[in-house]
Order: sequence, then C-alpha cells, then structure tokens
Amino acid sequence: MKVAVLVFILLSSLGVVVSGKAFQTLSHLKPQYRDAVQTSAVQDLLHRLIGDRADEFVVTVNSSLAGLEGLDTYQLSSVGGGKVAVVGNTGVAAATGCYSYLKKFCGCHISWSGVQMQVPSPLPQVPSTITVKTPNRFRYYQNVCTSSYSFVWWDWDRWEKEIDWMALNGINMPLAFTGQEAIWQRVFLTLGLIQSEIDDFFTGPAFLAWGRMGNIHTWGGPLSSNWMQQQLSLQNKIVERMRSLGMITVLPAFAGHIPQGLLRVFPKINVTRLGGWSNFNCTYSCSYLLDPEDPLFQKIGGLFMTEMIREFGTDHIYNADTFNEMTPSSSNPAYLSAISSAIFKSMVNVDPGAIWLMQGWLFVNNPSFWKPAQIRALLHGAPIGKIIVLDLFAETSSVYQLTESFFGQPFIWCMLHNFGGNHGLYGKVEGVNNGPFQAMSFKNSTMVGTGLTPEGIEQNDMIYELMNEIGWRSKPLNLTEWILNYSTRRYGQKNPNALTAWQLLLKSVYNCTQDWKDHNHSPLVRRPSLKMNIAVCYNESQLFEAWKFMYYASSSLSNSSTFLYDLVDVTREAVQQLVTHYYIDIKMSYESEDLTKLMTAGGVLVYDLLLELDNLLSSQAQFLLGRWLKDASKMAVTTQEAALYDMNARNQITLWGPTGNILDYANKQFGGLVQDYYSERWSLFVWCLVESLNTEVPFHQEKFNQAVFNVEKAFIYNGKEYSSTPTGNTIDIVKNIFIKYYPKAVKVKENI
Repeated sequence: MKVAVLVFILLSSLGVVVSGKAFQTLSHLKPQYRDAVQTSAVQDLLHRLIGDRADEFVVTVNSSLAGLEGLDTYQLSSVGGGKVAVVGNTGVAAATGCYSYLKKFCGCHISWSGVQMQVPSPLPQVPSTITVKTPNRFRYYQNVCTSSYSFVWWDWDRWEKEIDWMALNGINMPLAFTGQEAIWQRVFLTLGLIQSEIDDFFTGPAFLAWGRMGNIHTWGGPLSSNWMQQQLSLQNKIVERMRSLGMITVLPAFAGHIPQGLLRVFPKINVTRLGGWSNFNCTYSCSYLLDPEDPLFQKIGGLFMTEMIREFGTDHIYNADTFNEMTPSSSNPAYLSAISSAIFKSMVNVDPGAIWLMQGWLFVNNPSFWKPAQIRALLHGAPIGKIIVLDLFAETSSVYQLTESFFGQPFIWCMLHNFGGNHGLYGKVEGVNNGPFQAMSFKNSTMVGTGLTPEGIEQNDMIYELMNEIGWRSKPLNLTEWILNYSTRRYGQKNPNALTAWQLLLKSVYNCTQDWKDHNHSPLVRRPSLKMNIAVCYNESQLFEAWKFMYYASSSLSNSSTFLYDLVDVTREAVQQLVTHYYIDIKMSYESEDLTKLMTAGGVLVYDLLLELDNLLSSQAQFLLGRWLKDASKMAVTTQEAALYDMNARNQITLWGPTGNILDYANKQFGGLVQDYYSERWSLFVWCLVESLNTEVPFHQEKFNQAVFNVEKAFIYNGKEYSSTPTGNTIDIVKNIFIKYYPKAVKVKENI
C-alpha cells in the first residue's frame, strides 16, 4: 500500500494523474480563440450545412461548461419560438451537439459520400435538457500519410467541407501538415543550400508524406514555387478555421532527417545514412539522419520551429516520426533515448509548452527491433507527460497492453482501418466498439483520447461514423440497433431491404477478425500471377445476400444519393469477389490444360465483367479516375507542372515508384482505371496462359512481370483524358450486372 502511495506521489509530482483521465502537463492544450469567436464559427458552419434553417438553432460556446475535468461537453434543449439551444464548452463540442440533435431528432446524416438533410419543420422538441460529456480529452484525426493519399490535390472548398465534418463529428485535435515545405525551404536557404539541393530533397506532391518522414527523397519532384506558395496560403486558411472552431492543431517538427546538400555546407557534421526503404534504392532513399548530439541538430530544429510558429502560430503540440518503417542504426537504449531527447529539446527550446505527438506505428511495424527496453528508452527521452503516443492500429494490434500503457506516457487509442486509400468494404466493428473502453479500464491506463488514423479517407463511411460516436461514449453501443438507425438516417427512410442488407454487411465485411492485409488484397487490383492471395476476412455468402437486398431496395431508394453510392460500393465489392472466382476458374483451367475453359473464363472476365465494373464505377462521381486527375491538374499553372502532377497522381495509385517499388499498394477501383489498367493486365495474363498451352511452354512469371510492367508504365504516360463527370444510369447498370452475374454468386454461395 505504501509503495502504491509513493508511486502516486511521484507521478503526481511529474504532473501526471495516474487514472489517465488527465495529465496536468497537457492542461494548456486547449482552444486559443474566445468563446464568442467559436460561437460565430459554429453558426457559420450551420449556415453552410442547412442554410437559413441554421437560424432556428441558438448556439453558444461557454468554456466553463467543461468544469474542472476539462472534458468536452454539450447540452441540448428546446427554447421559445420553436428553436433548439445548443451549448458547448468549445466550438467543436457545440458543433457535435448540433449534429447529435440532427441525427437523433431529425434523422439526418453527413458523410464523405453525401448528406441526407431532410430537416423537419418545425424542429422537433427536446423533451428535457440533454447533457453529454466525452470521457477523454482528445479526439484525434489523420495519419501522416492521409495528406498524400487523400488531401494532396485539395483546394480550400474541399478543406472547408472536411473541417466542417471534423467539427460535427467531434474531432478536436487534427494534424495540420499542409504547407510545411515552404517553411523548410526558408530554413534550408538560410543554412546555405542552393535551390537544386532543396529540389533534390523534396519529393513530388503525391509522395510528400514519405519525404517528410525521411523514407524517400526526390521521387516525383521537383516542387514548384507555385506549389509551395499555394500550399502555404492554404495552410494559413486551414489552421485559422480549425482554431476558430476550437480545435488544437498539430504542427510538424524536426525529426532529424536532412538533405544531402547539408554535408557540403557542413562537411564535419555527424550523420548516419539509413538504409533503403520499401524496395527503393539509394537513388530515391537512404536518408541522412543527423546525430542528436551534433550542435546542428538544435540549430535546424530551432530554425524550423521558430519560422513555422512565426507563420502559423501554435497550439503547442508537434508531430515528428524519426524511424517510421526504418530501423535505427543502433538498438542501444542510450542512443534511442538521446535521439528522442534531442527531438524534444529542439521543440521545447523554442516553445517551452511543447508536447510531442508520436505515431506508434514503428512499434507495430518492427516488433523484432522495438522490444520493451528500446520502446521505453525512446519514450523516456522526454519527461513523462510530454509525449503523446498514437496507438495507431489499436483496433487490430494495440501496443498499450504490451508496454504498460507506453511506460507512463499518455496515449490515444486509434482506429487505423485503411491502408493506401484502397476501396473495399472492411471494418472491425467489435474491436472499435469495445477496444477504447478496454483501454480506459486497463491497469494504470494513461489513455487520454481516441482517434481516427486512416491512411486514406472517403471510403467506408459507416465505420468512421461509428468510431466518432464511440469517442463521446462511456460504454459500447448496441451494434444491431445502431446499424438500423444508421441505415434509416443515411437514406432518409426505413427501407426493409436496405436494413437487411446492412445487417448482413455488419456481420460480414464489417466484422473482420483476420490479419489487416486481407482487406485490400483482391486479385482484381493486383498484378496477376498463378499464386495470388485470394483470402477474405468475411463470409462471401453474406456479402452476396447483402448485394441482393441492396438491389431489391433500389426500386424505392433511387432518389437517395447516399444509397446510390452504397449500391455502387456493395456491387463493386460483389464484383470484386466474382473476379476472384473467375481467377480461380482461369487458374484451374490452365493447370488442367483445358484451353476451352480457360478461354471462356478469361473472356468473360476481361471482355465483360471488368467492362461492366468500369461502367458501374463511372456512374458515380466518387469512383471516377477523371476526378482524381482533374483535381491534380487544377493545382498547376504551367503545362510542365500539369504533366508532373498527372504523373504523380497516376503513379501513386499504380506503380508507386519508378519500377513498381510499392506496386498496387494505393490501388483504387476507379472508373477508367479498371478499363485501361487492371483490365489490360488481366488481358495480357490470360493471353500469356493461352499462349503457354498452345506452345507447351510453361508460363514464366518473371517474363510476364517484365511484359506487364510496360503495360503499367504506359498507363502512367498515355496522356489520355478521363471524364470527371459521371455517365450512365447506376440502377440500370447494377440491374444488368445482377441479372447476368448473381447466378454465379449463388453457385459460389452453394460451394462455401
């Protein structure tokens, strides 16, 4: 008992409350703007959302509502004149209260894929005052990769919508990484680098996330001065809007990676050259890491922090990831502690209130290196309570349990969910629904929040809405009840077929329990071979049944934009699985040397099913390659710049590197891409197998890889323009696919 008391006193003296409910070291992380400014920002948000109906809401931000605990709180009540009063301690809390009312009392829905905002008139009464308080301080948002996989081509209009979405969903701690290259350029020029050396360091726009973490350099570049100034201006708007809503913005810090040009300017500096990253050789990888004890480390870190704060201001929290998917040169705990100590020192020397936010992905990615001693050393390079660790992949592989709650440092329980921005219905609802509460009740838990950390967004709306609601709850949801309400709100009506479909989806694609790699490994979007991973983490029979019920629902939900999106998405998933089964037919026919069956299965796949899928995807704007490419081209001011951005956009979602270094990792099922990229690969594969049987020469995978690489590379540079406007009638296309291919799905079900 005495020992426990002494431990409590010791931790308290360091500013830590051991329950994990609060860290005094984090108490200064709070909104900067006055209540009145935040109130106005939420009112403006409501006007953007529902127009003049916003005047029926009486919104107030009152910071005292949080109480001594400092936990975000909102209250809902009805007041005179048929209006609804929403009070929150921050703009985010008030906005969340508004959306909570719109969901529960008006049956409304807001998502990336569309909105359903049939707001009743007059507004429904709130029977008695409702008070909701979040159990944790923070709701974090973004992965460092999201800036490249999803945000890279965004203009202010798209950012404004996203920031609104964040506020309505309770996000109060977003990453704000846009525009940092302009700041780095100022620092590097001050240090004596010439422009060509800076150009060699920066990647192209679609690959900046990995340049920032020291994984790669140069590839896809150079960055134009137009890009840097455009992004700098955008970042100023982003942080201003986020802060006006009461968000705490996370800015970048110096992680130790430096341009090679600094070795010319400072030939005596002490650096380590890291190894190649993810199949990249030293032409585009092998970053230089500055020794933390070299005086230049603090100089660079200080220059960057000073210049960045001068430009953007600060909320006192900074992200830096030094060893993302890269192995340190030494496992010596003293070395690792020195690295993290130097990084933190470079922050706190400029901002005494600095808090370091660290992604915990490295501990998941390389557990053979990051053993308890190494993790403890890295995390204890800064005082307890001065590092917040993102338990980045907690819904699948949490780290807090293996590290005694990150050895005392506060952490945020995160749902990563998506890799590379892939399309594919997927989720782990049980992990999401229970995981955060298990983490809160963990012995001596230091959990201070929940978070969303997808590599790419604008997919699987359901799982993100669920996670956002969990961030405001103190116990798990009834998922069966929740999914019925979700379906009704999303489509604006209770449709029995749609409800059945969603129940089936909840049991299948959204209840995966296997390893994360299964959810984006469909043969459809992988370079073909005779040894492809065809495993899925769900019951295919339930997916095909869900497809059937979505098809049945289409006759009465054809006017719902969110339903049409989901109809395409579920049909796409079903077709994706049908592709797998045609692949099995092709493989078995080849192995049994049945040329007729091979040509039949291959012909149906290449000349019908994939073309039907392309038509389907082309009928909805969110699934258009042309939209992705158009957004890239809009960022350019010269023809040369437009060509570079087009290459960046195409390369990221296909080869991911000059030679297919991370081939298909960021695959997308886009209309246009299926026809001119995936279908072309499958056509060549089937042709090679047919030729193999005809000539009696065994299929050679490496020769095929060389041939198909030319097809893949040709797509990147083909110069073809793709429409950014949907074509075709979604329901007619789905009907055609369903009538032709559901019988195949039934046979698949019977064989399961």
